[in-house]
Amino acid sequence: MRVFHVQPGAVNESAGLPMVLPPRGFLWVACGRREFELEHGNIQAALQVMCGTTLVDLHVSDLLNNQLPSHYDYTSQYDLLVFRRLAAGQAEVDLGQPGAVLTEPVRRGGPPVLRRIDTSPVGFAVFDRVLLTVHPASCGVLDQYSARLLASAANTARTVGAGLPASPADLMLRIVNQMVDGYLDLRRELTRQLDHWQSELLSPRTRFMNWASLLDARISLHQLDEICEDQRSAVQDWIEALEEWEANEAIGGQRGLELLKVRSRDVLEHIERVVHHVRRLEQNAETAVQMHFSAQSNRTNDIMRTLTALTAVFLPLNLIAGIFGMNFEFIPLIHERAGFWWAMASMVGVAVGLSVYFWRKRYLRSSGGR
Repeated sequence: MRVFHVQPGAVNESAGLPMVLPPRGFLWVACGRREFELEHGNIQAALQVMCGTTLVDLHVSDLLNNQLPSHYDYTSQYDLLVFRRLAAGQAEVDLGQPGAVLTEPVRRGGPPVLRRIDTSPVGFAVFDRVLLTVHPASCGVLDQYSARLLASAANTARTVGAGLPASPADLMLRIVNQMVDGYLDLRRELTRQLDHWQSELLSPRTRFMNWASLLDARISLHQLDEICEDQRSAVQDWIEALEEWEANEAIGGQRGLELLKVRSRDVLEHIERVVHHVRRLEQNAETAVQMHFSAQSNRTNDIMRTLTALTAVFLPLNLIAGIFGMNFEFIPLIHERAGFWWAMASMVGVAVGLSVYFWRKRYLRSSGGR
């Protein structure tokens, strides 16, 4: 468990869970799912002392559920947001046992870039002056943002927009925004992988063999589309609830409320970009497969047209050979000394004439040569 005291101009990390709120700023209590499962009694007692309320039992179950989709809920004392992260994960968590960490990672199909995507849920309980977050095991989002938060506090010459969060809700939105941007960072590699497969699918000189990987990639992209839709619905519900908030000192007054709305809309826009990109990749993969089979059909048609033209060239030759192979006693040119050469010349002439005719009709050319 990590506890941060965020106040204007400074961030301090505490060794343990405090039982009293500081006079200024707010607290960020971040813990792992397994740790929250074991210590939720102490956490509930601390919340009762600091915030005057505890988490509802159903919300505790939501925070411990690994399979829960992104969603938003609220009470009169706090707001709850569960957001499935779209970042590169470092550890696998057993979906059947909340909080239990697998000794061996689950093998997934598809390209390596899709196998690296971890969609474990992260829970946020937003109080007036306390933010409680529940993360999966070895959560890179927690490590990255806590390091960034401490670095921002240590940097006295901060740039515009890189200041410390002013409220628990502001901190939650920044963490959510980082999780969404974690997927946006994978767009280039995802696009490069699918473009490589498209080149293989459309190349006439190679035979595409990665059908299983392509199918796994399409399934993974479809799952990401569903996850992003849940994320968008959760953030939209949060924005609608934010419209009913009153400007108070805990969130920085009217300006703080407006900044929360702006940041929420920015998070929603980032999620919509993710949805648009995932759907475009799905459409590109489907289009590449259709173009592959269309190209295969065209190549097959070219081969059949060429074979048909060659067959048509040799049919008159077979006819001439069949006529002179009849067992009649009197056949023209059969007893002539130059009969054989006359027959060969006529056969060559017919073959050359038909070949020139079919070539001019482009029956002996491939589609690529047109």
